[in-house]
Amino acid sequence: MEKSTDLDRTDRKILKVLQSDGRITNTELADRVHLSPTATAERMKRLMRDGYIDHFSAHLAPNKVGRGLLVFVEVKLERTLPEIFDAFRIAVERAPDILECHMVAGGFDYLIKSRVADMEAYRRFLSDVVLALPGVRETHTYAVMEEIKETHVLPI
Repeated sequence: MEKSTDLDRTDRKILKVLQSDGRITNTELADRVHLSPTATAERMKRLMRDGYIDHFSAHLAPNKVGRGLLVFVEVKLERTLPEIFDAFRIAVERAPDILECHMVAGGFDYLIKSRVADMEAYRRFLSDVVLALPGVRETHTYAVMEEIKETHVLPI
């Protein structure tokens, strides 16, 4: 785990502001962190170059784009061999309907996150995508009834 010891208070302020408003202008950001626009732009370049900022993107409203149902799927593999892990990873990376996939320790091997239109779309996703992944033995699905908290903002 990398430590963020190279970040000073101003860097942390910049990152905090950008996490909540990635479209802020450099001038507005400079005002918020009490630096000149030039100094702010230089810090931004360094933070991006050093990998503190992965990318910028728009956060879409899932309901507006026909992806209102959030599901999590536990996946157990038939065998846990390196070649099965590799084939599974490659297939997951190629599946656009899989938003996140995490190898986990515990009673199953992977946790998949997806957003689909509705339960009918989920059934198609399960049969056409999840069960078609290499090495899948068993799945358990959790359809989300209410989203209590969802954020990408990291505490800094």
